[in-house]
Amino acid sequence: MTDKRAAVLDAAIEVLGTEGVRALTHRRVDARAGVPAGSTSNYFRTRGALVEGVLDRLLQADRRDLAVLTAGGRAPDRQGLEDLLRDYVLYATGPDAVKTRARLALFVESTTVPALRASVGARRGELRDWGAGILAALGADDPEAAARIVVDYLDGVILHRLTSADGEDDGQTDPQVGIGRVLDAVLPRTPVM
Repeated sequence: MTDKRAAVLDAAIEVLGTEGVRALTHRRVDARAGVPAGSTSNYFRTRGALVEGVLDRLLQADRRDLAVLTAGGRAPDRQGLEDLLRDYVLYATGPDAVKTRARLALFVESTTVPALRASVGARRGELRDWGAGILAALGADDPEAAARIVVDYLDGVILHRLTSADGEDDGQTDPQVGIGRVLDAVLPRTPVM
């Protein structure tokens, strides 16, 4: 990927994460990226192509973040997974909040755009499969169902942390207790040997 194309996609993510789906235009992305007018259109002829590019860029970032979080290459144990998921939630709602809001904006948009729904589903499926592999190694009876439950819970916690203004969660509450309870529900009580 060229540096300019990456800059355009990163700018598109910033637009989505700070201004919302309606603000995602080629012109606004050009301005945010600081590139000449028409540059975004040169890489992505349509808004749909731009959205696909953004989804790919977000997935690339997720893969990179997962590699960092799971440095060492071996699957975590039960406590390690709980810690990893906690760190992910804190990162996604802290330093990575703009990307997270962009991702959530696309999730919502996909509810009314069937082609986008398929694209979002395929990319989310890759991440869910990664989680299913870890949960299988930890002894989950049905790793795919367990991964769906864990991912759905994490999506809810992240959404709540990013949108809560009611005093229930000021964004500082540690999500580890809830994550632990979800893992207790999907993993066997005794560790797999």
